[in-house]
Amino acid sequence: MVSHARLGAVIFGLLACNTIYYVLAGRLSEALESAAWYALLILFMLETARAQRPRSARTLATIHGLRLLATLAIAVSAVLYVREKEWLDASNLFLWIAVVALLEIEVRRPAAIISHRKSLTTAATLLYAALGILVVIWLIRGEWMDAWDAALWLSAFGVLEMDLLRADINKK
Repeated sequence: MVSHARLGAVIFGLLACNTIYYVLAGRLSEALESAAWYALLILFMLETARAQRPRSARTLATIHGLRLLATLAIAVSAVLYVREKEWLDASNLFLWIAVVALLEIEVRRPAAIISHRKSLTTAATLLYAALGILVVIWLIRGEWMDAWDAALWLSAFGVLEMDLLRADINKK
């Protein structure tokens, strides 16, 4: 049986390979998006893994600056997808923005989760289902790399959600 930590490490490594692929062989929009999401994942993991440890003002400013740059790259990717008429990629990107917004609420505003648990869970379920439908559409269209990448990101966020759930349980 593969441990949870090993599964996370394998997925993280595979996402790095996907990012390298899109940087080397993808369109500019794909390369920007992939690198930006991967950077945001790393920054999020750093923030949540060491949440109890105090950070210097310089470290916090660096993290916030890097998050801002990655967010800007995602916005540029969204504009490029729309200009390229890559509607599946654009839809995927906007759905992920919504997922990350929910995740940010979950991590940064736990009181909001308690009072709105059912509606936030429903929203997350619908967003993940829509992302899963995009995987199927890419498979039907024979766009294997896009389907693989989308399925891998869904797996990564599944592991991330399990980590957050475990952290919640351990706090209680």
